[in-house]
Amino acid sequence: MDAKEVHDSAVVIDGLIIAKWSRDLFEDMRRGGLTAANCTVSVWEGFQATIDNIVMVNRLMAESTDLVMPVRTTADIAAAKEANKTGIILGFQNAHAFEDKLGYVEIFKKLGVGIVQMCYNTQNLVGTGCYERDGGLSGFGREVVAEMNRVGIMCDLSHVGAKTSEEVILESKKPVCYSHCLPSGLKEHPRNKSDAELKFIADHGGFVGVTMFAPFLKKGIESTIDDYAEAIEYVMNIVGEDAIGIGTDFTQGHDKDFFEWLTHDKGYARRLTNFGKIVNPLGIRTVGEFPNLTETLLKRGMPERVVRKVMGENWVRVLRDVWGE
Repeated sequence: MDAKEVHDSAVVIDGLIIAKWSRDLFEDMRRGGLTAANCTVSVWEGFQATIDNIVMVNRLMAESTDLVMPVRTTADIAAAKEANKTGIILGFQNAHAFEDKLGYVEIFKKLGVGIVQMCYNTQNLVGTGCYERDGGLSGFGREVVAEMNRVGIMCDLSHVGAKTSEEVILESKKPVCYSHCLPSGLKEHPRNKSDAELKFIADHGGFVGVTMFAPFLKKGIESTIDDYAEAIEYVMNIVGEDAIGIGTDFTQGHDKDFFEWLTHDKGYARRLTNFGKIVNPLGIRTVGEFPNLTETLLKRGMPERVVRKVMGENWVRVLRDVWGE
């Protein structure tokens, strides 16, 4: 098979997209041959605002049933592939929307939420993010992890502090993930994960989605799709070919105000970081350019069998386990 045939026949999953919700985005997902994606509906929002976001997303999906469909199970991912649609997994980048109510975990599961990041950069009731002193997983956090395991929501640790991450990995009875991260071995950054952290999550049955977010890549905004592929290969050399996938962190469609909201604690308080100019790597600047990643990995010598795993098969396997199918 040539690269196009491999991509067209593969299950292609993006473990994290936080792009602006719109029909334009859905059309680009189809151009990119995306089978499914974990799409963010909550970052700093509490319960009510997150519900409002889900209502908005459901309406958008209902208006674009020719392009997308909701995903609750891995069978839905297979159905999306068969129907030439993109399956939408609802995801949080912060457990803040659970507030202090364990019962909200199951409520959100029933609304279609399949992956939840435990903290977004800073402290919440569950634990600590990667931009402040890490106090570890709270007692309430342990209850949240157990409830997420029970109902079938994956614990994501991408923006979570090292100590809290370690304790979630040890506490969870199901695989957990870094849905979108890069290795600090290629660039030191508070959001990147050390070789030891990557090995630890893999050794405990966890999963790593590799991002291409330019501020975390070695060459920053000068990065190309080959630099992204290099990061994927680096992580794979640590975690193995079965514990790795894609988690781009696509932000397309958003303006400066959105990034200001992301980079301030709670969306408005102290500044946590400043990304500067954000330009995705040359060759994969939009979701529609996803086929270029399959082609690049193949050109760099990755076997087709492994490329298929990285592009989506590994995500399907781990989600099947976490979702209790």
